[in-house]
Amino acid sequence: MITTNRFRLFADCRERPEYLCTVKKIKPKDSIMDTKIIGGKIAQARKRVNMSQAQLAQLLFISPQAVGKWERGESIPDLITINRLAEILGVDLNYFSENFPSTNDEMAFKMPPDSIGDIEQPEQEIANLSDSPEQQLLTNFSGSDLTKSDFAGVTAHKMKFNGSALRGSDFAGADLTGSKFTGSDVREANFDGTNLTDCTLSAINLTDATFNKTILVRTEFSASELTRAKFTNAKLIDVKLIKTDLTKTIFENCVFNNVDFNYSDLRGLCLDGQTFIGVKFHNAALNEVTFNGATLKNVSFRTTFALTNKYYRAINTIRFDGAMMDKLTYASLKGIGADLSKVTII
Repeated sequence: MITTNRFRLFADCRERPEYLCTVKKIKPKDSIMDTKIIGGKIAQARKRVNMSQAQLAQLLFISPQAVGKWERGESIPDLITINRLAEILGVDLNYFSENFPSTNDEMAFKMPPDSIGDIEQPEQEIANLSDSPEQQLLTNFSGSDLTKSDFAGVTAHKMKFNGSALRGSDFAGADLTGSKFTGSDVREANFDGTNLTDCTLSAINLTDATFNKTILVRTEFSASELTRAKFTNAKLIDVKLIKTDLTKTIFENCVFNNVDFNYSDLRGLCLDGQTFIGVKFHNAALNEVTFNGATLKNVSFRTTFALTNKYYRAINTIRFDGAMMDKLTYASLKGIGADLSKVTII
């Protein structure tokens, strides 16, 4: 299957991690990747979003020299990094394949950047649009240098910030519903009071960003840097925090409703006094997390993997002093060895 399906393997690996082990056994003569083709495509996608090798390297936590070697065909990224590259550069996984068609090949590289996303519309539909009071024309700011820009209070749905420089920008009070931030530098940005409903923030740097009273509904954070990012007085509803390092993130006076922390690192995180309803901490690193004085209802700490001694030891380090929880949450935690001696059942 591996030699015939080529880069279909990437899509399979996302759902079936065991393929990662299989790839390592492939002999050189059966190689599924042409390093020069992949290197050229990485360079082309990077240049399309006006991103330097250094900027790409920073988002991948590698050296610029490593990116240069990829683009010259001297080496090749591993499967996990290929997946992250696709997210950062805004392409699908088949884009890196020589033989399989990609939705990005024809649209992104045969059309000028300003026309990406444009499609032809019937005359009647265009006529109907002309009758509407106002059309939002400016939606794509990918690859732009917008350092310390003022977006405060704007209403701009489905915006695209792919590979953009947004450090120190002000989004306070803005309505950015449905927008996408991918592979961008968003350090020190102000999202206080911002509406981030249905927004996706993937592989971006949010170090020192602020989220006070931010509207977070179905918002997804994945593989992003959140060091010293501060969430205060916020309600997180149906939010996903996936594969994200939260060890140095700050949460204060927040309500978490149906939030998913799948595969995130929460070690040492202080979540004291906050409310958790229908929250999933599946496959998350939870060593020494504190829920002192917190309220937990229908919260799951289960792992999809085998319950190893290491997992039991990690659960035992969580502090629930003064916490309140429903009977089902209590029973679930008791069954995996959590210290619930100072918990109140509600």
